[in-house]
Amino acid sequence: MATILETERLLLRHQVIEDLDDLWALYCDPEITKYIPDAPRSREEAQEELEWHMHGHPKHPELGLWATIHKETGKFIGRCGLLPWTIDDVNEVEVAYTIARNYWGQGLGSEAAQAILKYGFEKLHLSRMVCLIDPENKASQKVAEKMGMAWEKTVNGYEGDHIPFWIYSINR
Repeated sequence: MATILETERLLLRHQVIEDLDDLWALYCDPEITKYIPDAPRSREEAQEELEWHMHGHPKHPELGLWATIHKETGKFIGRCGLLPWTIDDVNEVEVAYTIARNYWGQGLGSEAAQAILKYGFEKLHLSRMVCLIDPENKASQKVAEKMGMAWEKTVNGYEGDHIPFWIYSINR
């Protein structure tokens, strides 16, 4: 399993089928999924998502949701990465970060997000990145701000779901 990114405390790599139990456990936590409207609602959906991202995003293999491994324990503690979206007819790349609740409050989400942002700008030569954040998700707003992102606008849903979200953005 090749490492995509490494930080002081984390390894980010492509997901493998052996991650399924840990990924599903992540999605079984209602505190995690309350801010992820398209989160898998069954183990089968979690497996489909995992398989979708095993080799990067199918349409953009350099992007995807990556297994986030806590180096000290070797445990799968989240899935973070870069996701392509088309919002208001504009192609965007989202810095996505989800960390298991047992690891909240340690700065690991910020650590992962900042490394992903750097990777996107320096390795992939992206000129802009965004975060799509539920207006109630104060913790994710803080992570975006720590990355240097600023609130840009409110979007009234994606593909007709009418679930509003905020876009935070940063340009290189």
